[in-house]
Amino acid sequence: MTVHFIGAGPGAPDLITVRGRDLIAACPVCLYAGSLVAPEILSWCPPGTRIVDTAPLDLDAIMAEIAAAHALGRDVARLHSGDLSVWSALAEQTRRLDALGIPYTVTPGVPSFAAAAALLRRELTVPGLTQSVVLTRTSGRASPMPERETLAAFATTGATLALHLSIHVVEEACAELTSFYGPDCPAAVVFRATWPDERILTGPLAELPGLVRAERIERTALILIGPALDPTDFRDSALYAPDYDRRFRPRGAVGAPGETSR
Repeated sequence: MTVHFIGAGPGAPDLITVRGRDLIAACPVCLYAGSLVAPEILSWCPPGTRIVDTAPLDLDAIMAEIAAAHALGRDVARLHSGDLSVWSALAEQTRRLDALGIPYTVTPGVPSFAAAAALLRRELTVPGLTQSVVLTRTSGRASPMPERETLAAFATTGATLALHLSIHVVEEACAELTSFYGPDCPAAVVFRATWPDERILTGPLAELPGLVRAERIERTALILIGPALDPTDFRDSALYAPDYDRRFRPRGAVGAPGETSR
C-alpha cells in the first residue's frame, strides 16, 4: 500500500500531469482538497473508489482515513492543488507517515505562479531586468512569517515577486513595495488562474489596490510584481546568439534548423 501525493495543478483539470492522472485511475481511495481541486479530476477515479473531501477535516481525521486504507492494503491518491513543493501541508503529513511506516510518493503539479505567468503570456526572468523569482507570502492565521523573511528584504533584490495568500493585504503590500520598485512598476493580480471564472488585473504597482477593490477580489489570487511583467527594453538572451558557443551548436556550425554540423 502506498499514499500517492499528487499536485493537481492550478485549476483546469487538463493541467494535471499524465502521471498524476494515471495514479488517480489506479487508486481505490482518493482524498482531495475539495475547495481547490477541480471536481472533473475525480472522474478518473475507478468505479467504487472511496472519495473523501478533506476540506472539512483536520489532520487527525485525514490521517485516520489513510491509516484505514493502509490496514486494508488500498493505495491512496492524495490530491492537493498546484504543486506540493510550496504551501501544501505536505511536510506535516509525511512526518506522520514516516512515523507510522506508511510508504508514499510525491508527484509534482503545475504551480499557480506558472499558470498565472502563462495567462499573462510573460516570462518572469528577462535578460538585463531580472533573473530571479521570489515565491513568498505575508503572515496569516495559519502560518506567521519568519522574522527575516520580509517583503522589504526580498524587494531589495529587484527580483520578480510572486505573493501568494496575500490578496487580503494588497494595499499594505503594494504601499511597502512601491518604495523599492517605484509606483509605475508593472504589476498584476491573477484570480483563480485557469478556472472558468479566472480574472486578470494588470497595471502600475501604485494602482493595483484600486483595481482589486473595484473587482472585489478577496481570496484565491496571486500578486505578481516586477519589470519582467512588461518588458519594453531588454537584450536578447545569449543562448540563441549566432556567436554563442554551446555543446549542441558549436560556434560556426551551419545547418538546417534542428541540425548540427558534424
